[in-house]
Amino acid sequence: MKKYIAFFILLGMMSSCTKNEADTKPSALAGKWKLSHILADPGDGSGTFIQVESDKLLSFSDNGNFTSNGSICNLSVELNASTTGTYSENNSTLHTIDCPETEIKFEINNNTLNLVYPCIEPCIAKYTKIQ
Repeated sequence: MKKYIAFFILLGMMSSCTKNEADTKPSALAGKWKLSHILADPGDGSGTFIQVESDKLLSFSDNGNFTSNGSICNLSVELNASTTGTYSENNSTLHTIDCPETEIKFEINNNTLNLVYPCIEPCIAKYTKIQ
């Protein structure tokens, strides 16, 4: 009888330690984002965001991966090449094998995602959350 009690106590302790899906926090990036604006400062601080017409999308999953229907290695609005990679919310960075030497920083604020490129002057691609 003591063996059964010990077994059930052990089983109860093990089941209480399992990760509950409801306890996990989803990524703030999870979902789809559409390119809406670009900022490329000419070097004198006068640059402003310019609205762009583009079907460029970024899709982020909760597992740290992302895909894009266009290259994210630069500020292009073109859908010239798809991109896949990983992201780190702890470091606020995106990484892709398409441009491994380029670390792209990101900033997220509500429904706006800014990709900040390593330029001498500010160069930022602004995305709006669509899903």
